[in-house]
Amino acid sequence: MIKLYTFGPAFNLPDPSPFVTKVDLTLKVSGLDYEAVADVNNLQKAPKGKLPYIDDHGQVIADSVFISEHLKQKHNIDLDGWLTPEQAAITQLVNKSLDENHYWVVVYSRWVDDAVWPIVRDNFFGSLPFPLKHIVPKVARKKVMANIMGHGLGKHSKDEIIQIAHHSWQSLSTLLGEKPFFFGDHISSLDVNAFANLSAFTLAKLDTDFANEIQRYPNLIEFTKRIAQQYYPDEIDM
Repeated sequence: MIKLYTFGPAFNLPDPSPFVTKVDLTLKVSGLDYEAVADVNNLQKAPKGKLPYIDDHGQVIADSVFISEHLKQKHNIDLDGWLTPEQAAITQLVNKSLDENHYWVVVYSRWVDDAVWPIVRDNFFGSLPFPLKHIVPKVARKKVMANIMGHGLGKHSKDEIIQIAHHSWQSLSTLLGEKPFFFGDHISSLDVNAFANLSAFTLAKLDTDFANEIQRYPNLIEFTKRIAQQYYPDEIDM
């Protein structure tokens, strides 16, 4: 059985990490037998210092992109095999935009926004013993904020970052239209990745300005609810 190493549920999501959720949903869609091993301490054991990673009968694969490639090569799991070359190209580019841009908007909304940070801090670090519960969050937040600044997103104001998010949401909303999935009636890796990212604002129990702003795109909200109802009926409260 494949073991998927995750952080575990948080904020009414199967996992706080879009990358973990992306792999988890891919495995659910594929029908492969797997076990999610949820523990924040998995991060310390991760081969690349990040989650997710999988153990496929002794073969350890890290990073969601390489996990997907492994599933394709070893288990013939290819959510995009039915796409046209043009659709596959769109998928590649939009997925990269979600991974390299929208993901950092998610991180900003949790780790930088002072109104939301206390909730995130208590959820991630509240169980630590004294004095670690006061020291570790400050160190972790400082590191994350430095990463956001290094990425470049952190150089913008909050209003500007919300505007950046709107660019992504508007494009996704236009591409989705009234279809159940981005390319029609069948799920693809774009749907999986979009769900993993968008649910951070549409389904998460975090009252952020970003969550309020995304309400302008009802088709994206219904899209995430539709996938949650099908694949996470007992894990996501709607």
